[in-house]
Amino acid sequence: MNTQDHPASESKSCGSCEHGHDETPLPRNALVIISGALLGSGMLLQWLKLGPVQLHTACFALATLAGGLLVFPAAFKALKKARLDMNVLMTVAVTGAWLVGEGAEGAAVVFLFALSEMLESWSVGRARRAIASLLKLTPQTTLVRGADGVTKEMPVAEVVVGAEISVRSGSSVPLDGEVIAGESAVNQAPITGESVPVEKKPGDPVFAGTINGEGSLTVRVTKAASDSTLARIIKLVEEAEEQKAPTQRFVDKFAAIYTPAIFLVALLVALLPPLFMGGAWSEWTYRALVLLVIACPCALVIATPVSIVSGLTALARRGVLIKGGAYLEAVGKLRALAVDKTGTITQGRPQITSVIPIGDIAEEDVLRRAAAIDVHSEHPLAKAVVAAAQAKGITWIESSQYKSVTGRGATAIIDGHPHFIGNHKMAHELGLCSPDIEARLTEIEIKGQSLAILGHAPHEGCNGKVLGILSIGDTIRPEAANALTLLHNAGIEKVVMLSGDNQRTVDAIARLAGIDEAYGDLMPEQKIEHIRRLMTEHHYVGMIGDGVNDAPALALASVGIAMGAIGSDTAIETADMALMKDDLTRVAEAIALGRRTLRIIQFNVTFALVVKAIFLILAFTGHTSLWLAILADTGATLLVIMNALRLLGAAQTTKQ
Repeated sequence: MNTQDHPASESKSCGSCEHGHDETPLPRNALVIISGALLGSGMLLQWLKLGPVQLHTACFALATLAGGLLVFPAAFKALKKARLDMNVLMTVAVTGAWLVGEGAEGAAVVFLFALSEMLESWSVGRARRAIASLLKLTPQTTLVRGADGVTKEMPVAEVVVGAEISVRSGSSVPLDGEVIAGESAVNQAPITGESVPVEKKPGDPVFAGTINGEGSLTVRVTKAASDSTLARIIKLVEEAEEQKAPTQRFVDKFAAIYTPAIFLVALLVALLPPLFMGGAWSEWTYRALVLLVIACPCALVIATPVSIVSGLTALARRGVLIKGGAYLEAVGKLRALAVDKTGTITQGRPQITSVIPIGDIAEEDVLRRAAAIDVHSEHPLAKAVVAAAQAKGITWIESSQYKSVTGRGATAIIDGHPHFIGNHKMAHELGLCSPDIEARLTEIEIKGQSLAILGHAPHEGCNGKVLGILSIGDTIRPEAANALTLLHNAGIEKVVMLSGDNQRTVDAIARLAGIDEAYGDLMPEQKIEHIRRLMTEHHYVGMIGDGVNDAPALALASVGIAMGAIGSDTAIETADMALMKDDLTRVAEAIALGRRTLRIIQFNVTFALVVKAIFLILAFTGHTSLWLAILADTGATLLVIMNALRLLGAAQTTKQ
């Protein structure tokens, strides 16, 4: 999320092309077809020597006019703004061709240029339509149960939050909601990209656009149609596609200088040889026109936006949201990855595995006091303590003066006495870690388990003491080891775990998962120091975290990544990259596709420049024609587009 990588909200992806296809309300496709038909007719008549020359000329003139309606108005607007763009360049070339008596070539130039514009528009549109088509997964109407128990069909857009809807077997879920009756397996692939259906029962969330299985569900609507997770995903991807990547901004700046420079060079080519070298005006004017045509940077300018849009769309269809071209490029450049432990490498569902009373206190009383403090916290470990107390039917007493201690734990008053519950470091800082306590803690930590220590906090007249130890287990994600292998295969040089948990627990988890380096007992500001160090060593660093304790580190990293963002508006809105499913392998997929996108952009830009360079040399030496120049330009544009569109299917595998 480093500011150097932040994309500015700019014009549309293809807006930088400065073509005429967005400048006119005229039917572009029809005009291109008419222009091509007239050009072909004129050439055929000329080749067969049928009809008078005037008929041939009329065909070429009408072909020029039809294609020119897509170019000339845009050129006029550019000139009014004192700007030289590709439309002006083509207009001058076409006009010049007619003035030197090459009407057929002038018509060919305007037709092929208009055709290349149409191809560019189609290519970007295809990628955008691929993500927008997800909206078709949601039905237009749904069955709503009224207060009187009668079910009636209503437009999805009119269904309000809180309404109860029926989802039949085999149908699409129309709105986000919570299951209140029925059980079924739901295919969430349109949002998460996972192929295995997820079992749903009362209390579970369901999302618009997912496909219900064999069971029938009654769902209470939690979000309006316009605010569903699917609608937000589509909106965010469309916004991301509007933002320019660094490569695109560079190409746009280059084109802004390059195009006027070409005009100047062409003018010198047309004037200097006839004036000072005795060259023929017609010959050097023609060469200048060829120079203008071949110099048109269509393929160069379209190379990046089509690649970016295709890459963003491919990942979105696999359940990975990236906030724009700048972040997709940054993902493709990542060399190191920092990960949180809980919820990233582990399942994020910690459970109390044992309660160890210290002294003459009962196990139930340890859990009761611990829950009395932790009921005020949203931390995953605190929730595990409360859940364990509830499971045992333990009711806890009220606590007061609750205070969270960042990176350590919490304190509160219970029965008039200050209590604390926290990690190893907190107990150590309070001076309560006796050799016996240390031995017990070490035994838990080397197993890779977390712990919470409950005790009386030192205060006036009391030195404090440990009342009990709660060991907390959280299983490693089954795909973690494979994901680490895929990340290294994708080019990640180092994966580092940054955790607030104790060092021994972190080391044990890191060994099991195959993580390169692990650092525990970290405060949020210490995580920032590690991110800075990694950025110094590897330049581009990603951070996967929960967005709460890790917020500063996520903000500093080149790319901040949130896992399991499905149903989480905050994660979807704030992360640079959000995974709809809790699956680390998707990070490897995104990195691999980001690298592939960069390679395709680099190839496309290089290819476009090489083609231009070759034909510019041929233009200077008089070894090419307007025909070949425009065919080369259109051909290069078409090849660049087709190469970029390959990315639409690239997310099917992580192996590039």
